[in-house]
This record gives sequence, C-alpha cells and structure tokens, in this order.
Amino acid sequence: MLTLIVPSFFFLSFILFKMVKAYEIRGKSKDELLNLLEENRKELADLKVAKVTGGAASKIAKIKSVRKNIARVLTVHNQQQKEGIRKAAAGSKYVSKDLRMKKTRAIRRALTKEQANAKTVKQQKKDTHFPARRFAVKA
Repeated sequence: MLTLIVPSFFFLSFILFKMVKAYEIRGKSKDELLNLLEENRKELADLKVAKVTGGAASKIAKIKSVRKNIARVLTVHNQQQKEGIRKAAAGSKYVSKDLRMKKTRAIRRALTKEQANAKTVKQQKKDTHFPARRFAVKA
C-alpha cells in the first residue's frame, strides 16, 4: 500500500482560495473584505512567481480565478462604499455627480416634462379665448 505525504500548506492553498461568490461576501464587513483582498493578492503574487520559475500547470491555471476573485472583492467593496455615501448624502440639497443617474448626455440635457409643457401667458390667453373648433361631421 502506497501513502503519499503531502505538506499541509498544499491543501490550505486550495481550501482558502476557492472561487468567491459575490452574494457570499456582500454580508461581510469592510475589514473582512480587505483581509480577503490582501490574501488573494498574496496568492496572486505567489502564483506569478510560480509561473516565472516554471511551476505546475495547476498553479498557472489558478491565476485567472484569483484575479477574478480580486475583482469580485473590489466590486463588492466599492458598492458598499458608494451605498454608504448615498445614505450619508440622503436628504441633502445637492447630490454629488458620481451618485447621480448616468443615463445619456442627451437625456440629461433634455427639458423636463414641466418645462416642455410650459406655456407663455400669451399662449394661455389664446387657448382660453379661442378654443379648438368642433365640427359636426355627417357620416
């Protein structure tokens, strides 16, 4: 019977750095996210060293998933920060530009409904004194 003796850190690297899911890390605090980010960045640095020194193919293949994990953690962190800023700015007179709706440039510059439907005093008088004629049409 053949038994393999493998160092414990070998298994830890596969357990610690599985693919993180965004919904799993949304509930974590800022400190936990930053710790997770730091761990992933260290793992990426180790994998890059392994790539340069001619490491195993399994390590080189893990680079992509670790990079994606870093991106997910950063995305959740940035979303949480922006949400905190939104709550702090709620009810204030002005909203900072990064919190406003992006839409398109044309939509942002378009007239509002009130502006588009506004009539001058002269036009209002004209509408009241000379309403549209209604004709009885014989069918």
